[in-house]
Amino acid sequence: MTEMITVRGVTKRYDRITAVADATFTLRKGDILGFLGPNGAGKTTAMKMIIGYLPADAGSIAVAGRDITEDPLKARNAIGYLPENNPLYQDMTVDEYLSFIAAMRGLKDPAAAKKRAMERCAVDAVGHRIIGHLSKGYKQRVGLAQAILHDPEILILDEPANGLDPIQITEIRGLIRDLGREKSVILCSHILSEVEAVASRVVIINQGKIVADDTLENLKERSSGHNIFRIEFLTAKDERTVADALTKIPGVAAVSRVAGDTFRVKTKGERETGNQIFRTAVAQNWDLAQIHLESRSLENTFLSLIEGGNA
Repeated sequence: MTEMITVRGVTKRYDRITAVADATFTLRKGDILGFLGPNGAGKTTAMKMIIGYLPADAGSIAVAGRDITEDPLKARNAIGYLPENNPLYQDMTVDEYLSFIAAMRGLKDPAAAKKRAMERCAVDAVGHRIIGHLSKGYKQRVGLAQAILHDPEILILDEPANGLDPIQITEIRGLIRDLGREKSVILCSHILSEVEAVASRVVIINQGKIVADDTLENLKERSSGHNIFRIEFLTAKDERTVADALTKIPGVAAVSRVAGDTFRVKTKGERETGNQIFRTAVAQNWDLAQIHLESRSLENTFLSLIEGGNA
């Protein structure tokens, strides 16, 4: 399958801090790739290197077959980019802003390109309105319209649902799926549900390092060696007391508090471990409300990887 973006051994340092360390991954033609990681993991730095905004200290990046350092203009022209902080001119109308972007790109038929992008992103009805007066959802749509204005092969969307309400998030998801039918997309996010809703592949980055690169289904299967139990008590419990008691059970790998009265227990063993957890709770005279085995999910795999375990 054709590789639209190829990242090989890329590293970026800021003084003593390594923001991205020896990163290697690809975006293939037709992919909607979820680039997932906690805040500060190196996601935005990686995207800025791909678009040529930041130089890499080591490694190579090819976009649509062109090296980003040797042929930057042609490589960048293959990308439509929506940054995390959508850089719109708030005092312009939507029409004025998109006409300005079309002129900056030197498009041969700017009017047709603007009409196509506005219709695709459903902002044609607000073309006369001042951008600063629009809702956050419409502003994101205008940002997407500028990203696709020159009809690029690749879209890079950095936290496109950031700050949107549930209805707006659903609308943006649908738009991303629609765009993904004809373009290769990187969706950069720290929100698991966003990635799980639209992505076909997932790359997980943590502390600047790529810790996973696979399909959603394969990543979920990687948690098959572990079980996650969720325990809820009737009253809040001391975390140290609960952890000390449960980690004595063979096969219990980690105990963490989810909320005041709810704990998450990661185990290495079989489901029988759940019975041992129950017996321990009874022996401790804990007021147990419920205990259940969580189904495998991207969240379980993600947490296992971020915590440094093997999913």
